[in-house]
Amino acid sequence: MGETTENATAEGISTEATAAANNNNSTPSAEDVAGVIAELEQYRARLVEDFTTTAKKAKLPKSMTVAQLKAHPEIVKIDSALAKLRGEDPSPDENTANS
Repeated sequence: MGETTENATAEGISTEATAAANNNNSTPSAEDVAGVIAELEQYRARLVEDFTTTAKKAKLPKSMTVAQLKAHPEIVKIDSALAKLRGEDPSPDENTANS
């Protein structure tokens, strides 16, 4: 009998997880998208700030710093995700336009 209760509980949990996953597959609200965009922008700004600070300490030329920021894998991913969330076409020339 203990096994039946455990199975029912496990099935109930997986049913709840499936239902939650199905709800997550629905279209997110504009509020959700705006929140994600804001978080990504903050993370991007922090990455740029940290990278710039480190580059200054290393006395890297500004042109090298800018070139490395444009090619920074995390920043490129964030810019692509932001463009996708905003419904824009991600352009490589705009990767550091906000910095």
